This record gives sequence, C-alpha cells and structure tokens, in this order.
Amino acid sequence: MNLKILWMYHDLMDLYGDKGNAEVLRRRAEKRGITVTLDTCTIGEKVNIDDYDLFFMGGGADREQNLIYDDLLSRKAGILEAMHHGTAFLLICGGYQLFGKYYRDQDGNIVKGLEIFDYYTEATDRASRCIGNIAIETQIDGKTFKAVGFENHGGQTKGVTTPLGRVLSGHGNMYRSQYEGFLNDQVLATYMHGPLLPKNPGIADAIIIRALRKRYGAVTLQPLDDTLENCARNVMLKRLDCL
Repeated sequence: MNLKILWMYHDLMDLYGDKGNAEVLRRRAEKRGITVTLDTCTIGEKVNIDDYDLFFMGGGADREQNLIYDDLLSRKAGILEAMHHGTAFLLICGGYQLFGKYYRDQDGNIVKGLEIFDYYTEATDRASRCIGNIAIETQIDGKTFKAVGFENHGGQTKGVTTPLGRVLSGHGNMYRSQYEGFLNDQVLATYMHGPLLPKNPGIADAIIIRALRKRYGAVTLQPLDDTLENCARNVMLKRLDCL
C-alpha cells in the first residue's frame, strides 16, 4: 500500500513541534510496510491537494496565520475537491481555526476563514487564555481513547457541534469548557500540541486508517509495540488525575 501525505505551510505553521505529527504518521505507516510520500507545500507553491490521502496543517501564532491567510483561501476549491474525494484532514490549532467561519482578534478585527465548517473563533483576554496540559476522552470510528496534549490558545472556538472529545482536565475549545476539538468522518481538528501523536498512538493509527480509506477502502493495521508511547501518555494522565 501507498500513503501520500501533504504537509501544508511546514515552514510557518509548526508551533510546539507539530512536525512531530508528520514524522509519527510516516514511521508508524512504514513499520507496517506502507510506502509513504511526505510532501510539503507553502505560500505560492502549486499542488493538487486531491492527489493526497492526508492533508496536515499545524499551528502558528497570529503573525504566521496572517501570512498564510490569502494563500490558504485561494486553495479553497482544491480543498473541497479533495474532501469530496475522501482525503483525510488533520488540523492543529491555527489550522483548526482557519477552516471555520472566521477568527476575531482582540482588537475586533475579523479574519474570514475558509467557511467549510460552521464553528468560529473569538479572541479573549489574557486572563482567559487556555494554556497548560490537557487530557480528553475521545471516540474515533468506534474506538475510545484517552488522549493527552498541550494547549496554548487565546481564541475561543464556538459553535462546534461534533467535538473531538470530552475534556477530563484542561480547557478545550473555550476557557474551562467541557469539549475539545472538532471531528467528523474525514476531519480531526484539535488545539492539542505536544505534538499530539507521539503520546497518542491510537489516534495516530486512526488517522492512518482514515487516510488509507481513500485508495483502499476499509483496512486493518498490524499492531505495533506501543509500550513506551502508552507509558508516556499514562504518566501525564496520572499527573492530571485522569488515569
């Protein structure tokens, strides 16, 4: 089998080591004998998004989000075409926000999003910034996981009807909210950095399965030895009183 991953704005949207997510996906697929192509694309570069099985976009500060804004919006038709044909999406933090209706900054300025989903994000004051370790419980394609990560965002994302998971410790989409992220059949979006996937191998494999579905339909992955990954996750879950 072959897996093609497109990492968008790798040079700008890589806050808190989000590139680790791309590396985890590649290594876990390769350990199963899957041939992986990991391509990057940034501002001004041409790419056919529909050629890829997985679209990955990390997080960035407001400056980086403003830099990519026009370029990302120019790719909306290609993104929608890829979605229509089954491409899977992994969106972290700023990537998550920009797929919604809009982002309103602290000065009240509105940054229009791709408007692919109905949620929207509004900046808050420093006292309500969501920062720290986070644990959630999530169910992805019938499998339930406890996941850990690190969140640091001033934006409060509202209007999410299908969240990624229930917050066990931390904030989530909004300050002291009950839910985190966004999830549908193709898109997994989250504020969880860390990066997300090294400590959460079950989520990594769920994303690989979703990506392979575009070319191969339903697939089953060979189990890997995740002793170290699960140990690292459990240390954090225990620290947060969520184990």
